Amino acid sequence: MCAGLSAVQFALSHNFAAAIAAIAVAAVLDSLDGRIARLLDATSKMGAELDSLADAISFGVAPALVLYVWRFEGNRLGWVIALVFAVCIILRLARFNTLLDDTEQPPYAKEFFVGVPAPAGGLLLLLPLILRVQIERDGWWSNGPLVAAWTLAIAALLISRIPTLSLKTIRVPARAVAPLLVLVGLLAAAVITYPMVALASALLGYLLHIPYAVRRSHWLANHPEAWDVPPRERRAIRRAHGAGRRLGLRPPIRKVAGAARRAVSAARRNGGNGHTSGTVVLPTDSSRVRRAVRGRGWRRTGLRRNQARPTRGDQ
Repeated sequence: MCAGLSAVQFALSHNFAAAIAAIAVAAVLDSLDGRIARLLDATSKMGAELDSLADAISFGVAPALVLYVWRFEGNRLGWVIALVFAVCIILRLARFNTLLDDTEQPPYAKEFFVGVPAPAGGLLLLLPLILRVQIERDGWWSNGPLVAAWTLAIAALLISRIPTLSLKTIRVPARAVAPLLVLVGLLAAAVITYPMVALASALLGYLLHIPYAVRRSHWLANHPEAWDVPPRERRAIRRAHGAGRRLGLRPPIRKVAGAARRAVSAARRNGGNGHTSGTVVLPTDSSRVRRAVRGRGWRRTGLRRNQARPTRGDQ
């Protein structure tokens, strides 16, 4: 909460880089407070209510005021747009709190947020300002109507029912821990060296993940057998269900057996009428296929071709 309110003070003094950094710090603290409370066994109902209040101020009120001071100061329509964003953040937090007590959700629902979470929404709102600070000049990214449309779009994502991935439920495999630590070190170096570029890239990557989250949620909803299994088994189920479709193959149907039976019957009728018909001619018949079919019968009996059956004395 203190970081969010400090962002407003930085914006009033036109230090927008510090305002963005303060809201980013608030997002980091928001991701840590719940874990720290659980580790210390200090969770309580009062703490949960304070967390929602801090989120409303840090990611709803503060980003809206920062954006208003930067682009819409003195504009009544801009003030209304800022109010819409703040109200949507509060509605999103209220719905999140009610979903915590919902016991009728499917097991896979804990892997997703309903709509964009508040910290991501507060930072996404500031993406035009981040580009302005990085490029150090105005352009299409800082155009007033475009910024207003961007604000309303992020507000709609906040109160939508679009699923987004929850980072709290992601489990890193043991073999991926070392590469992940290297990646975290590289990201930390990038944040220190190019903070605005790293933050803008992370926000764009978050937006790009939304179609994947929607597809994954839809797949899980249609495959209850994958709800309570680890990720490796889910991948096996996905491959089993999707291998034929990826290759463009159709599943086998019963008409194939009927066609083979009709071909055999026709061959027998032709042989009974005096026609020389030693083999069954199918549409895919060839010398290679006939040799394979003839050889299978010998292999099933455990004998080689042209080998006499052993007598009782030989056994």
